[in-house]
Amino acid sequence: MIERLQITTLVENTAGGRGLLAEHGLAFWIEIGSQNILFDTGQGMALAHNAEVLGVDLGTTDAVVLSHGHYDHAGGVDSVLKCASQVNLYAHPAAFENKFVRGREGTAYAAGAPGLSEEEVSARAAKLELTRGPTEIAEGVWVTGEIPRRTRFEDTGGPFYCDEACTTADRLPDDQALYIESKPGLVVLLGCAHSGLVNTLDYVNELTGQDRIRAVLGGMHLVGASDERLARSEEALQRYHVQCIGPAHCTGRAAATRLWKRFPDRCVECTAGTRFVFE
Repeated sequence: MIERLQITTLVENTAGGRGLLAEHGLAFWIEIGSQNILFDTGQGMALAHNAEVLGVDLGTTDAVVLSHGHYDHAGGVDSVLKCASQVNLYAHPAAFENKFVRGREGTAYAAGAPGLSEEEVSARAAKLELTRGPTEIAEGVWVTGEIPRRTRFEDTGGPFYCDEACTTADRLPDDQALYIESKPGLVVLLGCAHSGLVNTLDYVNELTGQDRIRAVLGGMHLVGASDERLARSEEALQRYHVQCIGPAHCTGRAAATRLWKRFPDRCVECTAGTRFVFE
């Protein structure tokens, strides 16, 4: 059981400290004893700058975990591999596949991380492990792998496709979360929760057998979510007795505001520069 856990938000849509950069994306720096783990890397423009401002040495990164292959989560992989030669990288195999998003005007845009390929990462990282199922990154630190989609009210949260012509929908099977078994309780980190917040928390419960979660931090992809989805998401946070809720990145302003109103004593800021300590 992890006695002390420290998590720093390195990249997020908003920045909460002097000299920090905001960027549409997400990255968490996780410190557990001598282990340093990076969960997502943002787009790559703010990562190294914010790390320096916050006193984080990316060269000491032991492992990088990608929640999925979109540019705003995997775009900084290159900069990490340049300074951390012995890093192990964990990602679902679909993270390296072509990804597109259809804009409101009907035009398709590439949504994958530029230059991110399984072959290049395999050649540059100390190890590339493809996480189709639950995988232990370090003692007490797990990536979920592919998350079962069981709810009828949750979807990927956007017009995502596998091809530029937008003929094949991308269900984003690479979406995965990280959970940490700390002494104060389970801490769950979300990239975008494209599988759905409820599906994700239910799966973590299934994997761990624990029905109490200390903290849920990260993107919940509730932009434009139906009232039912929002209500069910709130019910799940209540059902799992989540004491620390950090809606970030793609949660959406309206949804985040609703969560803050529903859980005023549990919601916390998750902007770049925020540090969380669980001990």
